[in-house]
Amino acid sequence: MGRNYHRNRTADTERLNFIALGGLGEIGKNMYVLEYGEEMIVIDCGLKFPDSELPGVDYIVPDITYLEHNREKIKAIIITHGHEDHTGGLPYVLPRLRVPLYGTQLTLGLIRNKLQDDVPTLRPEYHEIRAGDVIKIGVFTVRFIAVAHSIPDGVALSIETPLGRIIHTGDFKLDSTPIDGRITDYGALAEEGDKGVMLLCSDSTNAERKGITPSERIITGTLDTLFRQYRTRRIIISSFASNVHRIQQVADVASRFNRKIAFMGRSMIRNAELARETGYLKIDSKMIISMEEIWKYSDNQLVIVTTGSQGEPFSGLVTMSRGENRLIELGEHDVVFLLASVIPGNEKLVNNTVNRLFSQGCEVVYEKERQIHVSGHASSEELKIMLNLTRPQYFVPIHGEYKHLVRHSQLAQEVGINPHNIFLLVNGDILTFTPNTPPKKHGHVQSGAVIVDGNAAGSIKSEVLKERRELAEDGVIAVSLTVDERGKLIAPVAIETQGVFISEDSADIFKELYAVSEQTAQELSGHRANAEALKKAIRTRVRDVLRKRNSSFAVIMPIVSVKTRDNTNIYEKEFF
Repeated sequence: MGRNYHRNRTADTERLNFIALGGLGEIGKNMYVLEYGEEMIVIDCGLKFPDSELPGVDYIVPDITYLEHNREKIKAIIITHGHEDHTGGLPYVLPRLRVPLYGTQLTLGLIRNKLQDDVPTLRPEYHEIRAGDVIKIGVFTVRFIAVAHSIPDGVALSIETPLGRIIHTGDFKLDSTPIDGRITDYGALAEEGDKGVMLLCSDSTNAERKGITPSERIITGTLDTLFRQYRTRRIIISSFASNVHRIQQVADVASRFNRKIAFMGRSMIRNAELARETGYLKIDSKMIISMEEIWKYSDNQLVIVTTGSQGEPFSGLVTMSRGENRLIELGEHDVVFLLASVIPGNEKLVNNTVNRLFSQGCEVVYEKERQIHVSGHASSEELKIMLNLTRPQYFVPIHGEYKHLVRHSQLAQEVGINPHNIFLLVNGDILTFTPNTPPKKHGHVQSGAVIVDGNAAGSIKSEVLKERRELAEDGVIAVSLTVDERGKLIAPVAIETQGVFISEDSADIFKELYAVSEQTAQELSGHRANAEALKKAIRTRVRDVLRKRNSSFAVIMPIVSVKTRDNTNIYEKEFF
């Protein structure tokens, strides 16, 4: 459990805390907190996608218990850019905190679209900023610095606090030829470095990769080659709906090959419209058609741009791969380009999607060696440049799995930062700065994760996930009994199964299951029906039969109805 929710105010007066509530030791779920005295600012509010160990979970967001206990102290949430791993937690977090939101034009536009879908009644207080702006937020003075990434309008933050300057890079790379011409502002970063940087918090995603991350522009050459290679086929592009740079490249190449573009999927359509309205996406309106119009054009005249690069169950590409899309039927005349790298944990979903696409007769281009994706994150040499530009006294690697944080700390040592001034933190750690003394880890707050499952959100409970895994792996056997007030059977036992594999002769096994269930009910009948005891006994006896016959480890679900004299039914159910 967390602690330090209500610390001594006098002791907090000249105490600056840096806390990560997500983003350390993981890819995604980014959320960082700066706290000085009675004021806080929060940087980013992301989600991450679940892996196979979390069946049925839609996504995971940070545990904001600490923020909820300190709600009155929060002055703002600042969003560095529009990707889901930095914005996706807002529909869950904003209704609970109701604090101002700061971001660039495109970032706030993408957030508005998301909130309109998920919490349409919410009306956040938006503050639009631009790279170069300097804004006072309580005791914090924030300078917004342009950085190149795989989405337009990303910013790094230089935050002047009463105890020193902190630079938070956000996601960045040092692309000298970005699609939109907006390069990382080396001058501003160096200027902040000249002023003196107390702490640098820097993106660690590609700390293991040697050299420099290639420019986004190499994708244009790849697309040219692919469009030429598959000149006669209908081309289907799958990418993130927020990846405006990639959509721009597809549009540019489609224009050169005289193809029309149809956007598919609500998020893709809305984000493309937003990017066009705000000037971040430049496509001639004559090129764009609706999905309902695609039948008017031949295969070599079409490009369909949709979501589903991560195998998301209800995305456009996945519904097409299952043959469930009413507007498009895939076949040998189609080629699909997956223009995104696979997020860790999504490998199985993506692989299943690719297999289904091949089974539909499509050609699928997804291999890394085809250069269909370029990372938006800085590699090792760029990370060293960032360290040299800012020359921080202290360093905290952020945004990455723990191995990435370790590698980044080693890079920092290579450029001369004292190992004692580098802090490898985990989510919830409090790094505390006080005047005239070195910073140190000072306690821990509740961090963890919250699962979002449909419209419900809550803490991850191991028993719920265990139940889901068992149901998925072994199925369920429901044994239904109706007894009177004395526990005597008054109707035949009913047995239903879902997803249960029985290896031996099923008729013999079910005959034994019926018999043991009836016998158990008879043995427990007496002066008064005891539904709980009957359920427990049924579960044990049925499981013993299945194990003896080596047939199944299915979940046993006894259902007992007790019929009373006044003809009312007491219906009780227990899964495990």
